[in-house]
Amino acid sequence: MRRPRILIIGSGLAGTATAIRLLRFARAPLEIVLLERRPDYRYAGVAYHRDGNPWDHVFNIQAGRMSAFREDVDDFVRWANDEADRRHWPAPWTDFDFVEHGPAPRRIYHDYLTARIAEARREAYPDVDLIEAEGEAVDLAIRGEQAEATIRHAAGHTSTLTADHVVLATGLELKSPAFAAEVLGHDAFIRQPYSTDGVRRLLSIPAGSSVVIVGTVLSAFDSAALLLRQGHTGAIHLVSRSGTTPRTYPDDHQHGVIQLPAPARLLEPYRNRDEFLARVHEEWKTACATVRAEHPGMAETVVTERTAKAWEPYLPEIIDLIPTYELRQLLDEFGTQIAALRVGAVPYTTAIVEDAMTSEHVEVVLGKVQQVEPVGPVQLAVTVAAPATRRVILADLVVCNFGREADYTQVGSPLWKNLLAKHLVTAHRRTGRGIEIDEQGTPLRPGGEPIAPLSAIGVMREGDEIVRNGRSGAFAFNLAAIKNHSIVVAAHVIERFELRCDGEARLAAADFGATFEQDEAFEAAVALEVRRLAARSRNERRRLDDRLEAHLRATATFRAPLSDGRGHLVRAAVHQAAVERLTDISVTPRQLRHQLRITTEEAEIT
Repeated sequence: MRRPRILIIGSGLAGTATAIRLLRFARAPLEIVLLERRPDYRYAGVAYHRDGNPWDHVFNIQAGRMSAFREDVDDFVRWANDEADRRHWPAPWTDFDFVEHGPAPRRIYHDYLTARIAEARREAYPDVDLIEAEGEAVDLAIRGEQAEATIRHAAGHTSTLTADHVVLATGLELKSPAFAAEVLGHDAFIRQPYSTDGVRRLLSIPAGSSVVIVGTVLSAFDSAALLLRQGHTGAIHLVSRSGTTPRTYPDDHQHGVIQLPAPARLLEPYRNRDEFLARVHEEWKTACATVRAEHPGMAETVVTERTAKAWEPYLPEIIDLIPTYELRQLLDEFGTQIAALRVGAVPYTTAIVEDAMTSEHVEVVLGKVQQVEPVGPVQLAVTVAAPATRRVILADLVVCNFGREADYTQVGSPLWKNLLAKHLVTAHRRTGRGIEIDEQGTPLRPGGEPIAPLSAIGVMREGDEIVRNGRSGAFAFNLAAIKNHSIVVAAHVIERFELRCDGEARLAAADFGATFEQDEAFEAAVALEVRRLAARSRNERRRLDDRLEAHLRATATFRAPLSDGRGHLVRAAVHQAAVERLTDISVTPRQLRHQLRITTEEAEIT
């Protein structure tokens, strides 16, 4: 019998995380094809590839939050301290002791993901294989229960690949900055600051040059900090409409989740923008005051993060009350501020920029970049417009952190143009960000019909994360969200091909789970499945799988469905419940691990 083939389009963080989960979850033969158009981005993507991240670029958040596995929160720090090959690392990282609340260079994440996918390949079941392929997917066609991908190769020719399931993990799509149309190819304009070429030009600019950085949040701070660490002495201008800058985490900061009551006034009917914003302001002040009162030892810089996280469970209901046009306007206007409230940065990144601000070496310029145009042979003129002022800044270099294209009807890639033209995906109606998907990450046609052979993971799920889970700012598509996406999508694939549960069968399995709710035997089965899904070694998974099968067969609760041919539905119900536990965002990863009694050492499993 032919084994199912899963094609993952994109091998950055999202694609790599999904491939790892598939390699770990699968018990039956499976072929996983990981397609990447840029070899240097494999197992890293634009965010973490080595050439785009000098050693001075560190993670914006603490090292302890960078594990690729939500159920194993210390994995990245453990790897960096005990497994990473440091022979070619420069000072101070050669002898650096990584800790949960400290910094870590972004570029080593490439090595970390490479190591973890290599481990997953070694520990996969027999005939569960990962194949690395190169090329750009430019089109997809659905043929019954399969998908046919058209792939364009570097040499210029195209080929087709038939797959039983396709995972879209294409990553960020660049937004075309209209204000810079004249200078996109200019030597003094950097459109992609995390690209190899962008970093090279940042590092090679003369120290006394005038630099304009479009943006004032985390990516802008990355560019400014890199220049300053290279000894830059010229003026650096950070430009944005809001002037919002990232908060700095305390040195001993640890991620946490608190509980707050629902902001009751925000659940009242929506009247108009000004009245709604006034209610938000008052409820926000009250919520922050409550956090300060109930947690007197909490650092002030963490209060907004805790408050924003505590509001997430209530946001879907609140968002549902806001008219679509108003919702889009609010997201566009306040997206940067929301992101800054929801996440901070480590002192390694912020301190050097903030110090330069006090000496006026770095200036925050309030206003909208209206135009960037060439002046003479090498310089650019940046026009910044504010409500009452207009300013022109002469720059030797302009770094554009204008960001991604969230509206997929405007994305320029041939793949996404074809997916939209064929109605295989639908732009997200409520937010205009990303695409419409269901709970399993399956894209929906304009009429709401799921495309069974397709899944989506990562940034294209932003709109759905906002309205379904209340995930705000970059948390709609960052590492934390991708960890859960990878679990859900990989589990869905396993249900389709290994547990024979798709469509109505999946609903039937969910009904089984509902009937077994609060049943001790079912809870014990789910606990075993959780630990199996989290296990790293093949032998550990086999042992847990055997124990689960024995438990199901020995328990009276499951005898009837097991004996009449519905055993796969029971197993799927257990699987679904385990996935739901692993992706619970109401607790921190460390709390989750404790709740689920997950261990890493084989000897600890009893």
